[in-house]
Amino acid sequence: MKTNLIRAGFIGFGEINSPQQLIKDKCIAARNEIGSLGFKIISTGHVTDDPEGIDVKRAVKDLKKEEFNLLIICIAGWIPSHSVIAITEEFKSMPMILWGLSGDVENGRVVTAAPQAGTTALRKVFEDLGYKFKYVYNIIGKPSPLEKIKSFALAATASESLNNTRVGMMGFRDMRLYNTLYEGLSLKRKIGIDVEFFEILEMLHLSEKNTSEEIDEILLKIKMEWDFEKPADQNFLRQGISYYLAFKKIAEENKFNAISLKDVDGMKKILNFPPAMIFMLLSDEMKLCTIPENDAMGSVTQLIVKHLTGQCAAYLEFYEFFEKSVLMGVPDFVPAEVVDGKVKVTPAAFGNISGGLVNISTMKTGKLTMARLSNTGDHYAMHICTGEGKLKSWEEAGWTRPAPQLPSLEIFLDSPVEDFARYVSGQHYIIAYGDHSESLKDFCYLKDISVV
Repeated sequence: MKTNLIRAGFIGFGEINSPQQLIKDKCIAARNEIGSLGFKIISTGHVTDDPEGIDVKRAVKDLKKEEFNLLIICIAGWIPSHSVIAITEEFKSMPMILWGLSGDVENGRVVTAAPQAGTTALRKVFEDLGYKFKYVYNIIGKPSPLEKIKSFALAATASESLNNTRVGMMGFRDMRLYNTLYEGLSLKRKIGIDVEFFEILEMLHLSEKNTSEEIDEILLKIKMEWDFEKPADQNFLRQGISYYLAFKKIAEENKFNAISLKDVDGMKKILNFPPAMIFMLLSDEMKLCTIPENDAMGSVTQLIVKHLTGQCAAYLEFYEFFEKSVLMGVPDFVPAEVVDGKVKVTPAAFGNISGGLVNISTMKTGKLTMARLSNTGDHYAMHICTGEGKLKSWEEAGWTRPAPQLPSLEIFLDSPVEDFARYVSGQHYIIAYGDHSESLKDFCYLKDISVV
């Protein structure tokens, strides 16, 4: 997510008996640091505990003029708690950051307005009042905890932006799997995401209405953008594009943000069409989150990761566990965003499934975060792990010879593989490049999701 989409309310505090210029300067400097993160700031002058409550009334009035995603309570010095609570109660349903600033060192002596007296008098009060907040503090001579603030702000913004997002699901429970199921009401209540179904017949009927001109336009584009290792059947490509255009119409009409579909028992078994190229087009052309096999919780995880990171949130599947690493890949596709170089495809067939087009691109390597959301009834948990993705030569048994090198990574985990395996919750995990564990944990806290 781009930080310029984050709108933060900001209020500084300090006791009326403290040096007011000191408090003002501290609050302005802190606000400028928040601005350096790229946030849109909605602010007001610093607030004291003046007997008439003039500052409190002014701050509430100023802040209510605009909407924002979270509220930053910046404590520059000691402040009686009632002056803070009088404002926070007006925004009590909003995520907050309780931020204690620090003093300075002058001529070898610490000079402080006692900001941590103010924050420590508030932390448990915030907790007891049921606020969703993060407590951070400065240390003299050290940088401000801006990364922690940024992480929580991303989580707060994603928590809001996910409300009313939609997963489009063609068919139900591919291969009669269990761990791809979901519980609709608790998912809506907890995270705000709907899963909506459409039938394979609807897609099929729409695909028959596409014009040759529409298909030709996409065909020309993929021939330019994809590297075909071997020539592909033109009728197969045109059929795949026709299916993609049908999915596109359904997604646009229903405002879907993600799509999963009945893969093995649907597209392959009924239509005799492996859907890898359809997934590629949905992901790359429409920027939708895509995952096979009616994996509802995988789709939900993708949306969470995408809203937090701004990345495509690609899925990977487990193939092997090693002592210090796991082998993850896909037997169908990866979005172009995670490809190192040009997207590469080839005609190939697997087992009894008829030939199709499979993505054989080389994935980007480096630091990454893996996650999957799961539920037991209405209790939700997210399994989060970080690691380093590296390339490895391997093949999946069952493909036509020579077997394709599938998009994959050997991921060297930052935690013991045995510990990771103890909590693994599905065959599909979602990745994002970089370490996003902090913002994922902050999101889970805001949504009352357990972290494992």
